[in-house]
Amino acid sequence: MRESLSSNRCIRSNREVIAALLILAFCGSLHGQNASPSGGGLANDWLRGQSPAFTNWDLGGQFRARFEFREHFAIPGVPGSVDFGDGAADTKNMFWLFRDKVHLGWKPCAWFSLFAEGRDSFTVNDDRSPSPEADRFDLHQAFVTLGDPKQFPLTAKVGRQELAYGEERLVGAFDWNNLGRVFDAAKLRWQNDRVWVDGFAGRVVIPRDHEFNVANDYDWFCGVYASTKALCPKLATDSYFLGRSTGRQSPNAIGSGLPAFQQGATARDIYTGGLRFKSLPDAFGGWDCDGEFAGQFGDFAATANGPQLEHRAFAAHIAGGYSWKQSCATPRVGLEYNFASGDSDPTDNRHGTFENLFPTNHKFYGFMDFVSWQNIHNVRFTASAKPHKQLTLTADCHLFWLADTSDSFYQVNGAPRTTGGYGIKPGNDSFVGTELDAVATWAIKPYANAQLGYGHFFRGNYVKQSLGAGGSADADFVYVQVLFNF
Repeated sequence: MRESLSSNRCIRSNREVIAALLILAFCGSLHGQNASPSGGGLANDWLRGQSPAFTNWDLGGQFRARFEFREHFAIPGVPGSVDFGDGAADTKNMFWLFRDKVHLGWKPCAWFSLFAEGRDSFTVNDDRSPSPEADRFDLHQAFVTLGDPKQFPLTAKVGRQELAYGEERLVGAFDWNNLGRVFDAAKLRWQNDRVWVDGFAGRVVIPRDHEFNVANDYDWFCGVYASTKALCPKLATDSYFLGRSTGRQSPNAIGSGLPAFQQGATARDIYTGGLRFKSLPDAFGGWDCDGEFAGQFGDFAATANGPQLEHRAFAAHIAGGYSWKQSCATPRVGLEYNFASGDSDPTDNRHGTFENLFPTNHKFYGFMDFVSWQNIHNVRFTASAKPHKQLTLTADCHLFWLADTSDSFYQVNGAPRTTGGYGIKPGNDSFVGTELDAVATWAIKPYANAQLGYGHFFRGNYVKQSLGAGGSADADFVYVQVLFNF
């Protein structure tokens, strides 16, 4: 029986891979026959070519398809399935992710515009039950923009919208995800030639499949974010102060008994102040650098009915690299270090785990998405090259240690691992493991690309000791993706 199941899964795997390659070939052929004359989007270019009446309209969209194969990943909804588990529970999943977006914008004058975007996200053959990346036919964005920065430095955007700042380590649109992240928010921007400053307040939207998505009324996020290139001649510098205030009702904001990914955060009032810098293009010749430093204070409840603990935490990122811009394939190598504090004593009345807020973690701490910016030391070696004008190759090596073994090993969504042997393991070795990633991106056209990626995670002593007799194994990840903007 076991051999039969294995054989069926192997056949299924082969069929999925073949289908992915066929889609890539078809899209490459299709996109090769079209060209966007102005880069404004295929739909917009065609409409504006038909009539000048469409000049003030913005009609377009995006189609994205991705096939993923994951081995020794936790599968939500499958009892006993944990990351790196190698026991009786299933930890192998292969599935399709499809996402379609269609938007319509109208700008009748320089100081007023409307924008609405719908999104349809679904999965095929996904063993996760329910799937956290399925949400059929919903409103992704809908906002009004007021003001003309060429005439007056203050503008406003009000409505459902994406928020993204800096490199998105703390506030991001999470575009890698099949759903993404949006807020019902209001934002003011003041800008001139030297600096811009945003002030915003809003509530994060919680996706719920087959129901209209609504914001969490008990999870308010606000902040001030400023950026300038005038402070230092060779650096862009950012500063920010962010506040997240979440009430006791938050976990059940859109209903009780829902899966974890549809539950709001536990109660907290956390304030984050930070600084970020990034070298301007060619400012240091072939060298580049960037960094970000953030500190937090406030209070935090680890569980829905738990006590409010005094919160003090901090995080840091520093990176540098060198590019051979005059060489063939313009290779680049880089080195970076990421740190986020953990909680050194889970029994006291203080909470020291850095709060990752609303990030796009996929870009930073391994493409396999096992790690968040919490209780971690991460060293990353990276290399990239462009052997062809349409082909970009990247390779990363990540080393991970827990900052404090008296705290948990946190998932990419910020939740602590607590089942299957994971938990507070102060006696364990701190080394979590090594992840190797390789990605090839082919720019078919300015509006279309294809991507192939592979990752392997070599588990460290922390994982081996945590899972112990239950068994553990290294994890593998393969994906094929095509994206088409129209």
